[in-house]
Amino acid sequence: MSLFADYNLPFAIALGVMALLTLLQVIGLGDFDFGADVDLDVDVDGEIADPTSAGLGGAITTLLGLGKVPVFVWLIVYLLLFAVIGMGVQALASDMTGAPLFAWLAALISGGASIPVTAAVVRPIGALLPKDETTAVGLQSLVGRRGTITTGRAEKGSPARARVRDHHGHAHYVMVEPHEDASVIPAGDEVLLVRREGNVFFGVPLAERKLAPMS
Repeated sequence: MSLFADYNLPFAIALGVMALLTLLQVIGLGDFDFGADVDLDVDVDGEIADPTSAGLGGAITTLLGLGKVPVFVWLIVYLLLFAVIGMGVQALASDMTGAPLFAWLAALISGGASIPVTAAVVRPIGALLPKDETTAVGLQSLVGRRGTITTGRAEKGSPARARVRDHHGHAHYVMVEPHEDASVIPAGDEVLLVRREGNVFFGVPLAERKLAPMS
């Protein structure tokens, strides 16, 4: 069976995407965010908590193995298994019926089967990855760190959502107002968090202070 045959097209694409993601990871560009649902976030007590430890969403991410490895690694493993299982399904179908399945049907079967297999595979991988002593940090520890306004425009009395990374490298989403009353910080601008009041941070635009951009 040919990888590039029409009936194997979803799996060829998956292998291509997996190779690209692996390359980005190797050269250090694979540090992407996949939303606050899989990153650490702020809980009602004002502390940063790991979502894999709470609620239905936490149970699902734990079941999928997302709490064991970074999402980027999980996705690479999933794409590889999706392609391998899918091509195996097509080979089995050809042996049994004389013809492969429709590409969409094989992709549907492989997509479902790959989820529990991925969860099982990433667990030993996660055990081999270096871990910090803890991934839960207090809000106050984010003061002094740099972030990026992701949603809205930060003005006095009107905070905007910003993404900030803690010392573990995890992304957190917090609300930020300008430190200077007259400042306006649009989406996409980087800020230095200089103080905190409750769950709201106050930041200085890096461009305004002519600070070096985030590396």
